[in-house]
This record gives sequence, structure tokens and C-alpha cells, in this order.
Amino acid sequence: MKKLIFTCVATLSLSITSFYTSAQSFGFNSEVGCITNIGESDCISNAVISAMPFLRIAPDARGGSMGDLGIALTPNSNAMHYNASNLVYAEEETALAVTYTPWLRELNLNDIYLAYLSGYKKIDDLQTVGFGLRFFSLGEISFTDNDGISTGSGKPREFEISGAYARKLSDKLSAGLTAKYIYSNLASGQMAGGLDINSANAFAADFSLTYRSKGKTGGYNSEFAMGLALTNIGSKVSYTNQAVKDFLPANFGLGTALKLELDEFNTVEFGLDINKLMVPTPVARFLSDGTENPEYNPNRDPENIGDFREKSLFSGLFGSFTDAQGGFSEEIKELSYSLGAEYWYDNQFAVRAGYYYEHATKGDRKFLTLGLGLKYNVFGIDLSYLVPTSNQRNPLDNTLRFGLIFDFASYSEQNALEE
Repeated sequence: MKKLIFTCVATLSLSITSFYTSAQSFGFNSEVGCITNIGESDCISNAVISAMPFLRIAPDARGGSMGDLGIALTPNSNAMHYNASNLVYAEEETALAVTYTPWLRELNLNDIYLAYLSGYKKIDDLQTVGFGLRFFSLGEISFTDNDGISTGSGKPREFEISGAYARKLSDKLSAGLTAKYIYSNLASGQMAGGLDINSANAFAADFSLTYRSKGKTGGYNSEFAMGLALTNIGSKVSYTNQAVKDFLPANFGLGTALKLELDEFNTVEFGLDINKLMVPTPVARFLSDGTENPEYNPNRDPENIGDFREKSLFSGLFGSFTDAQGGFSEEIKELSYSLGAEYWYDNQFAVRAGYYYEHATKGDRKFLTLGLGLKYNVFGIDLSYLVPTSNQRNPLDNTLRFGLIFDFASYSEQNALEE
């Protein structure tokens, strides 16, 4: 068993190393943090952008300690964010989870945070309903005009309310549907470029599938899982009265996980998620040879049909897989990868680790994550810590976040035994 555990740990370490090595092989300068074909200080960067990016932040400490992994992991309440169809395979009948994530804590900003509340209830062996509430506070901000004159202050905030229904289609396959209402108030009441800034509202939906199969792997009881999640498919939004609107961070996600029961007390689980934003790729400033792109215009007229924001909802969603000006090679660069592992002892103590990778021209986020989990009776505690591995600053750099999970079924059973 010791040899197997060592092999698992070594495999994870080698995988993380290979991800990081491959990142260095794309030809970017680690000192600058991006491709430098134009000069030592310039970058060919063409990251995909959207409105309300807080919807894509991994909200839980467990997934956050495994490289933002979660599409096919053994589910708990936080599966609401990653893959709601996974909820029907949860072991507990009813559970609730809450996570608090400090934001930009390295800048000593104590009023910026992400809070997430989620839960589910099994109707029967085939059906489960779930809910989620996400609140993102951006603290208090002082607004000024172009001359630096104060125009007041505000408390930007965003939130999402979601409800999900998941059902087993067979013993090994399930489907889930999530409905969402999203609200964003960043600078309501202010003006920019002569336009009044308003709050933004949107409705969106998630569709997900999960396949789970139990068997034997290497002589050990195992469970293999795969998941597909299409998330944040919804209406375009605008913070002004302009006709041009921005896309939500619609996402295409594929995940796989393998859980091994080494013996009565020891369990390990490995997972890999691949994600791609289903948002049109902006027109890049530079071509692949480093020359200026003639189609690039930073002052593009809102009515110009070349503006990627003017694409219709479904044209933008489906066209996002083929619209990059660099062709297929650039589309591949728009994929992000999450790799993680989790070890449980006696289903009471967990150790977790993971790695997240994003290409230098598509955001350049790269970081290691570590975490612990504790479970005692009806309560579970998750902790995670992010360690940056690139010069691209992360709002969660060297930040500890934590989550609580409450198992109502265990609470009821414990009360029954006491009576």
C-alpha cells in the first residue's frame, strides 16, 4: 500500500511538473510573463473577456485546493457550481455548505470577499434538487471624474441565485438543469463617456451530464467518473443604454476523476478538468508574426459589425470554437486545465493538492493549490491555500480560504440515537 501511495503522489508531482514545463515551452519570457515576439516589454495577448467574470470563480475551498477542480469529483453541496447533475450521486440525503473567500487580501483590503452558500435535498433515489447563492462584495470605492474631482462613493456588489434539478437517467448516467438570476452593480449612478451607468441583470442556465461507474482498478475498489457542464448560458448584458451588450462567461467544461479505495481507511481520488469560455475571441492587436493587425481598432465604433460584442448570443456561443484569428492553434490556447488529487484517511482527514494552467496569451494564470479537510460527525471543514507560479498576480495569492459543510442526515441520526 505504501508503494501505491508513493506511486500516486509521484504521478501527481510529475503531471504538475509536465504542465509547468509545457507552459515554458510555448515561447514566452518568464520575466515578462507572456510572449515577446515584438520586444522585451510588449506582449501578444488576446485573452477572452466577458461581463460578470465572478461567475467563473471557484467558490469552494475543496475545489480551490485542487486547482479549481470539480466537474467529476465525488460530489458534495458545492457540485452546484461545477456540475449539478453530480448531486444525485452524493452520499448524504441533505447537506448545506458555506464558503468564505477573502479577495486581494495581500493589499490589506478587508472588505472585498466572495461568499457562497449551497445545498441540496434528495427527493428519492432518482431525483435531487439543489440551490446556490453567490455574493461578491467589492468593498467601498471612491469615484472621480477625468479631472480627479470626487463624484461620490459606492459599494459595488454582485450576486447570483440558482436552483437546480438533477435526475438519474440510468444507474450510471445523470443529467442536471440549473436556472440562474444574476445581478451586478458596479458603479450605478455614475457616468462614463457621457453615458449613465446602470446595474445589470441577467438570466442564465446550466446543463450538465455525469457518468459514474464502479469497478476494480489494480485490484482495488474504484469509481470512475466523467462530467460535461455547459454553464452560464444566458442573456447578454450592458451597464449603459448602449445597444451593444457583453457576453456572460459561458463555459464548456469536461472533467474526469478516478477514486481508489486502498483499504478500509485510505482513499485517494485524482481528477482533471478542461474548460473553455464560449465567448467570442476579440480582434487581437498583433498578428502571429508580430506585425500590427490591420483589423484592430481600439476606437472601434459601436455600430461596426466587426465588433465581437455585436454577435448574437448563439452565434457567439457556437462560433467561439472557430473564431480565433490564429486558427485551431489559438483555439487550443484558450483551454485551461485543472489537475488535482485528494487523499482521505478514515473519511475524517483529507490532504489535497492541485495545479491550474492557462496559456500566457489567454490570461496567464498559473498556480499551485494546497488544502486540508476535516470531518467530524455532522460538520466538515475545508481549507485551501494558493501559491502563484507565474508573474501574473492572482487576487488569491498566498490567501487562506475556508468552507463549512453541514450534513443534516447525520444530525437527524445522531438526535435519534440520543433519544
